[in-house]
Amino acid sequence: MTATSDRPALVQRASTTGDASTTPQGDARVDVASLEKLLLGRWADLRATARATAGEEAFQRIEGLTLREHRERVLEQMRLLVGKGQVWRGYPERLGGADDAGGNLAGFEELVAADPSLQIKAGVQWGLFGAAILHLGTPEQQDRLLPGAMDLSVPGAFAMTEIGHGSDVASIATTATYDPETEEFVIHTPFRGAWKDYLGNAGVHGVAAVVFAQLITQNVNHGVHAFYVPIRDTAGERDELGRLPFLPGVGGEDDGQKGGLNGIDNGRLHFDHVRVPRADLLARYGSVDADGTYSSPIESPGRRFFTMLGSLVQGRVSLDGAAVTASKLGLAIAVRYANERRQFTGASATEEVVLLDYGTHKRRLIVPIAETYAAHFAHDRLLDLFHSVFSGEEDTPEQREDLETTAAALKATSTRFALDVLQETREACGGAGFLTTNRITSLRADLDVYATFEGDNTVLLQLVAKRLLADYGKQFKGITPGQMARVVVERAGDMALHRTPLKRAAQALADVGDPRRAAGHLRDPETQRALLTDRVETMVADVAQALRPAQKADPETATNLFNAHQVELVEAARAHAELLRWEAFTQALETIEDAGTREVLTTVRDLFGLSLVERHLAWYLLNGRLSAQRARTVTSYLDRLIDRLRPHAQDLVDAWGYGPEHLRATIATGIEKERQDEARDYYRRLRASGDEPRSEKSLRKAAKGGPQAR
Repeated sequence: MTATSDRPALVQRASTTGDASTTPQGDARVDVASLEKLLLGRWADLRATARATAGEEAFQRIEGLTLREHRERVLEQMRLLVGKGQVWRGYPERLGGADDAGGNLAGFEELVAADPSLQIKAGVQWGLFGAAILHLGTPEQQDRLLPGAMDLSVPGAFAMTEIGHGSDVASIATTATYDPETEEFVIHTPFRGAWKDYLGNAGVHGVAAVVFAQLITQNVNHGVHAFYVPIRDTAGERDELGRLPFLPGVGGEDDGQKGGLNGIDNGRLHFDHVRVPRADLLARYGSVDADGTYSSPIESPGRRFFTMLGSLVQGRVSLDGAAVTASKLGLAIAVRYANERRQFTGASATEEVVLLDYGTHKRRLIVPIAETYAAHFAHDRLLDLFHSVFSGEEDTPEQREDLETTAAALKATSTRFALDVLQETREACGGAGFLTTNRITSLRADLDVYATFEGDNTVLLQLVAKRLLADYGKQFKGITPGQMARVVVERAGDMALHRTPLKRAAQALADVGDPRRAAGHLRDPETQRALLTDRVETMVADVAQALRPAQKADPETATNLFNAHQVELVEAARAHAELLRWEAFTQALETIEDAGTREVLTTVRDLFGLSLVERHLAWYLLNGRLSAQRARTVTSYLDRLIDRLRPHAQDLVDAWGYGPEHLRATIATGIEKERQDEARDYYRRLRASGDEPRSEKSLRKAAKGGPQAR
């Protein structure tokens, strides 16, 4: 696909106020077509094909549908996706798939441009229900159960979450007790808090579910395992809402209207001693013999649990990519509008200024553009890591642990960022941004739950922080007491150097004189890397030292100590995610061949890096990492970078490759430029005719002997 075909003509980039800040420095220009091709990434053809599908009218969201109409439309879109075969790429070749884990997700993420409800419902069917069978089942179970999941003849639910435990999957209360006399498991929810809730496909369409429960056999609880459980009678009659009757022992409710994603029939399920055959325990990581003997290829119950859950990490990976796409859509709409909408006169008495020439508007849109590019490149690296593990190219425990940690860090960061961006772009478009016809409010509502999908973001960041602490602890494994003492002394000396006037005075001497010297130092990539890396390492080390007493404390004391430092843990994890993004962006710059594009994107990277420093400026000052002089330079230099990027803003969002068929926002069609041009032409002709009424202000000036402005 081309960069600008089938799109409205690009708006004029030149300044309407004569402000030199909007004049490009040098001859650097963005080659939009080549940058778009680069951003399509490793699976360019698959991503482009999926993006074209998302732009087809049959897949586009229709606003104003009733709850039932929206759900049925999304189900029909799912059937159309089956016909295209795009959703099967992650499945085995022997079943009609392509064994292409990374390519599958690269295409799947584009569906958010069509309708987030379609993306998530497809994710429930093929990325959760089907993927659980694929990754937790044996080859025999895959051959038996996957075809129905793949062709949608068996719409399925992923019944893990319980209303009483949420993200604490290990503590779910639903049980699966083995009965050796019948060779069946008895699935049971013992109380209301154990009901499975928020399940896509459970409200109306699902006829089976992968149910997670505590596996109990021979009076021993072997922890959480997954079971394939039919939930509706496919031979029964549908009710007035199109629902098939539940099978005996299965019950449930529809979650009803939600704050977004109403094309998905979320619901809740419960089980009253429902029997399923022994063969329907998804047995890749744990099986039960006919006599009730349990066996597993993974001896440790804890490692087994995390391995099973880790095999389903693709949900977090895809949510990261979808959140980045949603951020792009919001920014593309808002930048287009800001380049056309005029308001208030500036240096000219007659020409109004386009919104994107105002300092506050430039900052509120161009800084998020920079962060979106960083998030894009970080997601590309995450996709590579995901593919290397799930293709078997590099499937090691260490790689899986890296994948789980990185996915948790980026998903938590990008979904929060998407919500902030969509709110900011809504406000940046004024009242027009609040109209449903301009898309942003619907995207914001649909993306809201992404922050708690596949794990609450705060819980995920705690998981990341624990990994960082574990890695920090490994540095001291096997170290002698004497060596440890030296490390502590050296660290104390380092902290004293940073946190006392000695260090600040040394830096202040270097900062004296031309402020541009300090600014240039901040733009150096090694300086940015050092600032971002040092923040992560220091925060992790501080928390690790604070938590050291917990190693020998009783459980209650240890828990209280951990709770007392949860905020610092989460902040360290966020800092780690920011560093991951910056490193990914920096690495991506090396792949850009066009010199002008690379120059502009380097400025975008610098803007992202320094915006992080500005965001955490208090930390850098309090910890002695920046002098007051250099800290003052950060914001002023950020403003200079924003001004340099102002002429490139439209190119930067156009390179994301989303045309009007994806944006589907009236204000992003060029209509605002037509309105503004009509108004300017009207007043131009009125002035030329001599019939323009004189203003009261000009008459008052004339009466005082001032110039008679017309």
